[in-house]
Amino acid sequence: MPANLPEDFKNKMSDLLGNEVNSFIDCIEGESPVSVRANPRKSVSNLFDEIKGELLPWHSNAFYLKERPVFTLDPAFHAGAYYVQEASSMFLKEAIKQTVDLYEPLKVLDLCAAPGGKTTLIADLLEDKDMLVANEVIKGRVGILKENLLKWGFSNIIVSNHDSEEFADLEGFFDLVLVDAPCSGEGLFRKDKDASSHWSEEAVATCSARQKRILQAAAMAVAPGGRLIYSTCTYNPEENHQNVKRFCSQHDFEEIELSVENFQGIERREAGYQFYPHRVNGEGFYLAALKKTFGDEDFVSSKIKLNRLPRKKTEILQDWLKRPEYFDLYLKEDQSVIGIPKHLNSSYGSVLKALFKRSSGFEMGMFKKDSFIPSHALALSTELSEGVPHLDLDKENALLFLKKEAFDFGKQENGWYLIRYQGLGLGWGKVIGNRINNYLPKEWRIRMDIPS
Repeated sequence: MPANLPEDFKNKMSDLLGNEVNSFIDCIEGESPVSVRANPRKSVSNLFDEIKGELLPWHSNAFYLKERPVFTLDPAFHAGAYYVQEASSMFLKEAIKQTVDLYEPLKVLDLCAAPGGKTTLIADLLEDKDMLVANEVIKGRVGILKENLLKWGFSNIIVSNHDSEEFADLEGFFDLVLVDAPCSGEGLFRKDKDASSHWSEEAVATCSARQKRILQAAAMAVAPGGRLIYSTCTYNPEENHQNVKRFCSQHDFEEIELSVENFQGIERREAGYQFYPHRVNGEGFYLAALKKTFGDEDFVSSKIKLNRLPRKKTEILQDWLKRPEYFDLYLKEDQSVIGIPKHLNSSYGSVLKALFKRSSGFEMGMFKKDSFIPSHALALSTELSEGVPHLDLDKENALLFLKKEAFDFGKQENGWYLIRYQGLGLGWGKVIGNRINNYLPKEWRIRMDIPS
């Protein structure tokens, strides 16, 4: 075991694993596997064919890579064609499939969402009928969460920045709540060689107490008969199954047992399931699926309190959207336009009323007088009309665009163009005479050097 690991942690792992502890030691002294999950809404031909390994046993759209490429230098990564995600954590898909009726309309909350890996995984499973709220309490992490969700292109989503207890006005609202809880991070010691320096018995106790508070708040948000999925990236019982057992004994929840017989190496605990890196090809992970058995079903929905987009401006947007009839369009005070799915109007209204630090809907762009300026979110969205003018770039020029440097765009007529790579939107350019203005948000640009 790496010499910098705390002795108390070593002793705990010996207690948990017995004579397997040496295999565990050898494993976490090695390299972490690399795995990616493809975006089912954005296809790329021959994605990682040269270094593609086996499919994940619990996720048919995810696979291992034989080596780690420089993802920053792949335009498809910036377009949201895939997400680089730790393999064990993607078992979340299997847990949801086994416990949630995905054919019913769903209101879903990811309570501790940043950086967005599990949020985008949930979005993969959702459809037009569903709504997803992605919340992150730490303000400095909301930016990366929003960036990853915009890349993914799912439009039925609200991003919020609230403490878990501030969801009190949404009591009994959500059909599924994910609590991917902040934890001591024991499962990441192989992936992050410095993580163990922050570990202590006191840190475990602090994390466990924080998790209890988050779970209590999450319990209120789950609808009667709804599901709560709890997960961590750690091993110790205090943060995992002991927390879950205590929670179920104090609230109207019961555990749902999952079928894991087809997946080698997953350990059934007193409550929930544990992943160890020497048993599965992934990092340390814990998950438990729970059902709410009782609660008040009389949630009263609210109306959207925003101004409708005027008819003339609505007509301008028709040509920009693949399905203009799908959205109600609203104009905010800053003249930005948001779209809210018509059939989700009351659900959005309830969330917008209850939460004040959040997005309002699908950000499409803004008007300056009668001229529409498309948003970066629209460039990355699967709701963008295929009839919008576009420029397809090769990899070299796509990377130059992503660095906000001069690139070859040929001779084009004046106007807006979607900049694409392998058919996927990267951002907007506006041709004016013999130049093109790059509208990629400056905080999104590539900062590293591009090898010749």
